[in-house]
Amino acid sequence: MSSVSDPSGAGGDAFAAASYAARDMGFGTHAAILVVDFQRAFTDPDYPMGRSEHVSSAVDQTAQLIDFARPLGVPVASCSIGWHSEGDMARWKIGAVYNDMFYGDKSLETDPRLAGKTDFHFIKSAPSMFFGTPLNTFLNKQGVDTVLITGATTSGCVRATIVDAFSHGYRVIVPEDCCGDQELEAHRANLRDVSRRYADVMPSEQVRLALNTLYGDQTNGNA
Repeated sequence: MSSVSDPSGAGGDAFAAASYAARDMGFGTHAAILVVDFQRAFTDPDYPMGRSEHVSSAVDQTAQLIDFARPLGVPVASCSIGWHSEGDMARWKIGAVYNDMFYGDKSLETDPRLAGKTDFHFIKSAPSMFFGTPLNTFLNKQGVDTVLITGATTSGCVRATIVDAFSHGYRVIVPEDCCGDQELEAHRANLRDVSRRYADVMPSEQVRLALNTLYGDQTNGNA
C-alpha cells in the first residue's frame, strides 16, 4: 500500500513477523485533507527551518492534490503553529521557534502557493493538529471518516497529527510526496513506521485515483 522503502516489511523483517502492517486502513466514504504547518516558517528560506527543498516540493504536490480534490467536494483544513509569548509555549528544544513565531509574525502566514485553497484555517500551539483545537468539530460537521494528512515536518507535527487522527478513530491516509522534512531519511523512516501501525502511505497520484473512484461512485449513486 506504500512506496516508502517497503514499509510493510514484506522483505521479511521482524515487524512483519510480528504481524505489523497486516491490514490496510482503506478509504471510508467522506474524506478531508489536513494541511499541517505549511507556513512561511517552514517554507520560506528567510527562516532557518524554511530551507528544505523537500518541504518545498511537498507544498507543490499538496497544492496539486487540493486543486484536484476541492471540485469533488473534499473539505480542506489547514493550520499554522505559533504562540502569544514564551509563557504559553511548551519546552521546545528547537531554537528557531523562539524567534519570529508569535502572533502577528509573518512566519505564521500560509505559504502563498496554498493561499485561498483551504476551507478552515487556525493556529495551533502543540505538535498535533488535533491537540486543543476545533479540528474535530469541523470534521464531524462535514461527516468525515477519512483524513488525508499533508504538511511539515513528517517526523514532527505530521507524525503527531497522524497518531492523534488514528486515536480519534479516523481512517488515516498519508500522501507521501505531500509531506516534507529537513532530511529525507527522517521522512522515510517515520512514514515507514506509521505505515506499519496507524496509516496507509501512498503517492498522491494513488490518492487522486482513490478519490476519483470514491466521489465518482457517490455521484453515480445519487443520480
